[in-house]
Amino acid sequence: MEARVAWHGGMTLTGTAETGFTVPLGASPKVGGADDGFRPIELLAISLAGCTAMDVVSIMQKKRQDITAFEVGVEAERADEHPKVLTRAVIQYEVTGHGVSENALRRSIGLSSKTYCPVQGMLSKAMPIKLLYRIYEGDSTEERTLVASGKWTEE
Repeated sequence: MEARVAWHGGMTLTGTAETGFTVPLGASPKVGGADDGFRPIELLAISLAGCTAMDVVSIMQKKRQDITAFEVGVEAERADEHPKVLTRAVIQYEVTGHGVSENALRRSIGLSSKTYCPVQGMLSKAMPIKLLYRIYEGDSTEERTLVASGKWTEE
């Protein structure tokens, strides 16, 4: 895999990789930036959420779960001192659908965590990652009822 960034002046950069897509990178004005792109550390959290989300939704679809909405949130803490690395994270899976099986979701989260998601596999070696989930019954995130919640742990 190859990735590159190109500088456009100040603290403005554009990142690209083999796929050809681009992502804007920037910094806050207090460090010379123009607030015109993602902070690189934010992309780590987005990568973690995106990687496990793709795994879990794919596995849930293979398990024929009726999912109408799906979101993954990551809340990450950072060290106070430079280089201000990520020190821990909580991943929250929110699944909305009809008759979604808690066992199917737990199994899907486990497979992503321990087998498929390279981002989670790598980051879990550097910091603890807590995995939480919520299952809602409904057609959308606006009209739904919480039916189950929990914490995934290795079985």
